[in-house]
Amino acid sequence: MNIEEFREFGKASVDYIADYFENIRKIDVISKVEPGYLKTKLPENVPPTGEPWQKVLQDVDRVIVPGLTHWHSPHFHAYFPTANSFPGIVGELFLSGLGCLSKDWDSNPACIELEVRMMDWLAKILGLPGEFLNSSEGPGGGVIQNAASESTLVGLLCGKQRALRDTLKQHPNLDETYIIPKLVAYTSKESNSSIEKAGLLASVTMRLLPTDKNGSLRGDVLLEAIIRDKDDGLIPCCVVATLGTTGSCAFDNLDELGRVCSNGGIWLHVDAAYAGAAFACPEYRYLMKGIENVDSFNFNPHKWMLVNSDCSAMWFKNTKDVERAFKVKATLPKIPSFKPELEHWQIPTSRRFRALKLWFVLRIYGIEGIQKHIRQQISLAKFFEHLARIWGLSALDLGGEDSLTQELLDEISRRNKIFLMPYYYREKLVVRFVICSRFTEKSDILYAWREILSLVKHEEPYIHNSDKDFTNGKSESQDAEKKNT
Repeated sequence: MNIEEFREFGKASVDYIADYFENIRKIDVISKVEPGYLKTKLPENVPPTGEPWQKVLQDVDRVIVPGLTHWHSPHFHAYFPTANSFPGIVGELFLSGLGCLSKDWDSNPACIELEVRMMDWLAKILGLPGEFLNSSEGPGGGVIQNAASESTLVGLLCGKQRALRDTLKQHPNLDETYIIPKLVAYTSKESNSSIEKAGLLASVTMRLLPTDKNGSLRGDVLLEAIIRDKDDGLIPCCVVATLGTTGSCAFDNLDELGRVCSNGGIWLHVDAAYAGAAFACPEYRYLMKGIENVDSFNFNPHKWMLVNSDCSAMWFKNTKDVERAFKVKATLPKIPSFKPELEHWQIPTSRRFRALKLWFVLRIYGIEGIQKHIRQQISLAKFFEHLARIWGLSALDLGGEDSLTQELLDEISRRNKIFLMPYYYREKLVVRFVICSRFTEKSDILYAWREILSLVKHEEPYIHNSDKDFTNGKSESQDAEKKNT
């Protein structure tokens, strides 16, 4: 393909994508294809000679799009949002087109320096303590990781290495082979499965602790588990707190957990993958009270902040701890051309120029645009009324046996008008309803609600109220009573 053909192919592709978004409401949100459908659509072997791009684009429409689940459809209310925006798409185009990778500053100065600045921009947008900034005088700093699961693993490995180092310092007669099997970490039963997986990858036992009635992990529960493990000769090394759990978007009590970890010298990592973007709105920052005791903090701009995947932001209070865990001896003799040295704060040795698409989004939307997007989606969730609505997440309970909820889910799946997901919350099967698409409007919420009502064969679904309305601190049921009065 020459440059002229590339221009034609690129322009035609942008037109195709624009048309796709313009007509996305008309497309069934879930594919109707059967497993193995591509076997009959594509040849078994690579074409012997190159094919024209026009035929490839036709096959995208004929073969690929019919097999997609459309995550950006306004009728997609499953999982969590995967961010997408026109500035992000163009940023991704430049990212791929320029084809830049970086290892250190010498390998690609703009890649490193833009990432350093963008991580400071993000930290300021969220209201993180100044010590987390790359520009701070302290040892803190931020870097873009691939995903929240990778960030959790990095945080856990840092905690593991620090605990190992501290234990060897206190007990120089011990060796690593004795200490490592005794290391233990903690998280809540409501945390994402990737946290438990991080424990497997890091060879650290991960305790899944019970939560309170609001799905929140509390300090007394953590302290009790730590004391019990210490009495058994184990060594606590890390706690992973969740701000916005997968099932109900519950918030662990960061303030209480932070004090326990700070007193015990235990690494505290925060997984705020989805809900962390809401801290761009000052009215929600009280939910990260205790952030000053956190060792590492992560959220995904590629979930709720309009930046295309992959873009997972992670900050450290003390990057020296990270470098002790990840900086290999082969790199030690080198005198760095530029600090910070981001390459020592991650698992891969090279990195994509992900800061570029983040830069595009932050510049074109600005703080006000991001806040408007988040507040709009929260307002749509309020409009839906739900079981445990926090941020853009809702859950629905039919009020009877789980079999009734399962029947509803099966019928919704069969009709293929909206996409919802089940979740077991406190051993009860509920229907999760998430505001995912940036195209979602009030009319789409009404469409989904009417679809649900049309399929309920007994009584109207019971709408539970959360204990607290996070905008004004009042019970939602109290607000409803006032309105009815």
